Amino acid sequence: MADKVVFLDRMLSLGLARVSEAAAMASANLVGRGDEKAADQAAVNAMRDQLNLLDIHGTVVIGEGERDEAPMLYIGEEVGTGDGPAVDIALDPLEGTTLTAKDMPNALTVIAMAPRGTLLHAPDVYMEKLAIGPGYPKDVVSLDMSPADRVKALAKARGCDMSDITVCVLERPRHEEMIEGIRSTGAAIRLITDGDVAGVIHCAEADITGIDMYMGSGGAPEGVLAASALKCMGGQMWGQLTFRNDDERGRAAKAGITDLDRIYTRDEMVTADVIFAATGVTDGSIVSGIKREPGFLTTETILMRSKTGSVRRMIYRNPVAAN
Repeated sequence: MADKVVFLDRMLSLGLARVSEAAAMASANLVGRGDEKAADQAAVNAMRDQLNLLDIHGTVVIGEGERDEAPMLYIGEEVGTGDGPAVDIALDPLEGTTLTAKDMPNALTVIAMAPRGTLLHAPDVYMEKLAIGPGYPKDVVSLDMSPADRVKALAKARGCDMSDITVCVLERPRHEEMIEGIRSTGAAIRLITDGDVAGVIHCAEADITGIDMYMGSGGAPEGVLAASALKCMGGQMWGQLTFRNDDERGRAAKAGITDLDRIYTRDEMVTADVIFAATGVTDGSIVSGIKREPGFLTTETILMRSKTGSVRRMIYRNPVAAN
């Protein structure tokens, strides 16, 4: 039976990179064209086609939405050949559709894979998120702290002034009070317009990105993807689902969540070994965007495995037919 096959993360990792690469290349012609839906659909189609070539018995647990909302890569959709390990798949075929349409930095194609039943089935609601990079004591910051206290605690653990801390925050009206609290400490804020998976990943490479901490609310599905990346790269993350109405609470119940107030740690969102791949669509601080030259498209992909802590950066120069 497929369910008894061992999760061959090493063998599957290159296939996962091909999936994210295909989605990025499919959206290449739509960068800067102002059409978010077309860019997203192109990435979805390509990602699905590539997933169905993999020898896996895959189920999409984080996807484009419920079946009636998304014709492809919907939550619960089965992908792969059916031969191979039973796996959970979390994906965002185009993380940053607006960024792609406007040719702004940090648009990515993102996918994670883990053994069946080990990724949090996060409903399509908001999640309050907090993340820091590796090298800190466990639970040095928490969601129970005020934004200012988080900065203070992290600065103490790092042995620096609070003014040396930089926090990444999604620029939204709902974060105005939080931003005020962070700035009251003297810390710097890197505001991003979209793409909070990339925002969380930035914490794991603080020496490159200059970002020490991520905080704020964003999509819960993206929270699981970000936790998958941090499990590979190192770092701590916490997430708590938030609900605006009964419909959203109903979505959580449908996903099997019974404790609506629970704060999830990184390893509670991703409970086993995971592989993660992200390919740049537009230039960003994690990977470069798609580059064009006559007859070729070149992509950069970051490919990671939590089992070994390995992080690969892969350049793919792909011949393309002339129009």
